[in-house]
Amino acid sequence: MEIECTDSSILNFRLEMSTGSKVAVGVSIVATISVIAGVHIQKHLDRKRLREGVYKDIERQDRKKQNILELEKQIELTKILTEERDKREREAALASTIKQS
Repeated sequence: MEIECTDSSILNFRLEMSTGSKVAVGVSIVATISVIAGVHIQKHLDRKRLREGVYKDIERQDRKKQNILELEKQIELTKILTEERDKREREAALASTIKQS
């Protein structure tokens, strides 16, 4: 048994497909395109979120550096103020000792 395959027989086969088959093929094509588009969109969104995460990390590091510098300034000011307070207290104690004598 020999099967002939010509362009017109393929065309006739496609035309002879039932409506349900055509709908199934159409739905399959639309679903496939939708899945592919969805994957690409999700990939784009993931990359955007990763990029934003990097920028947020850089901002956090900058804030941390600023906070450390501010803390160092506060520590230095605390030392200076503590020394000045202690000096005034010693002078006041010395002055009260002199007055009592």
